[in-house]
Amino acid sequence: MIRVLLAEDQAMIREALAALLSFEDDIEVVAQVGRGDEVIQAAKDAKPDVALLDIEMPGIDGLAAAKELKRHSPQTQIVILTTFGRPGFLRRAMESGVSAFLVKDSPADKLAQTIRRVLNGEKVIDPDLAAAALADGMNPLTPRERDVLTEAGHGGTIAEIASALCLSEGTVRNYLSACIQKTGARNRAEALRIAQERGWL
Repeated sequence: MIRVLLAEDQAMIREALAALLSFEDDIEVVAQVGRGDEVIQAAKDAKPDVALLDIEMPGIDGLAAAKELKRHSPQTQIVILTTFGRPGFLRRAMESGVSAFLVKDSPADKLAQTIRRVLNGEKVIDPDLAAAALADGMNPLTPRERDVLTEAGHGGTIAEIASALCLSEGTVRNYLSACIQKTGARNRAEALRIAQERGWL
């Protein structure tokens, strides 16, 4: 049996996915969680072969959870199943060691097929999303610029951002200036919005 962990914050969708997979003779849902920060402990307890992770979850998002899961349980294959088919999310997922990326409007039978394929070592990417990612180009923001812009999204001052990230205020200003320039924005709030819309954060 293929052991599956489901991480989805909307209970109705999570239960529907579990019910859908229960019809498969070779798949068993061994754990279900509704928060990204519950994924690691659930994986330690249930030892899944495959983890299905939503992106938008409380605690930590699915992409951050995927990165942590790869560190703690490298043998677990990860499938991102999301409403948000953004090219930037796809690139971040691949960087996190994700094996498959599907949007939720994919045909239902594709999910079980994908679970089997990733266990065979295949990468499964929604073709429309893959084409969009190629057309959209790479994320122009460095990891540190993403950190600073994300922290800026919490509404803090330059001093507060600097303190949170253990950087000097001048360095934070430089990073924010680079983010504004790279996104073509007029200010940091607009840079944050653009980066989020493109899945760069």
